[in-house]
Amino acid sequence: MEDRKIKVQNRDYGVVGYTIPDLNNLRRTFQPNEVKYIDFDELFKLYQVPGGAYIIENYLIINDDQAIEELIGGVEPEYYYTEAEVVRILKEGSIDEFEDCLNFAPKGVIDLIKDISVKLPLNDIAKRDMIFKKTGFNVTNAIEISKMDEPVENVDRPTRKAATPTRKTEEKVVRKVVKKTTE
Repeated sequence: MEDRKIKVQNRDYGVVGYTIPDLNNLRRTFQPNEVKYIDFDELFKLYQVPGGAYIIENYLIINDDQAIEELIGGVEPEYYYTEAEVVRILKEGSIDEFEDCLNFAPKGVIDLIKDISVKLPLNDIAKRDMIFKKTGFNVTNAIEISKMDEPVENVDRPTRKAATPTRKTEEKVVRKVVKKTTE
């Protein structure tokens, strides 16, 4: 299994990176949603590095059931959720399915839920409340704050709908100042 390449994807909107000292200080970074094919040996050594298990369990998706079983010992279905699946649950998922997701999903999926619920924006008040109760993240406030960052559209000056009224033009009075000299 050590020679096999395993499909690994960054599920997060941020960059995920790690260094493995046992592999000549191998440094690897994943851009948001980037997919790489990695040897099982590298994943095994990453899992043993401090913080490596957290990265694998929360921010990377390992698309190989045998590798998952070897490293983690099994995962909940929410482990495999990608951005598309999160959007589907936010828009169309039942409240029970959504609650299960919040209860069993890894941190990376919870972060996606927070980000996407603001970007959509999420209109389901029950789901907004559930996000707040489970994570402490207030979707309603985040949406309001994100609206403040939007550029203000050019506001057109009001135009008259009735005929433009005529105005009297003022006559300019020119006065000549004459100095009187006393001789």
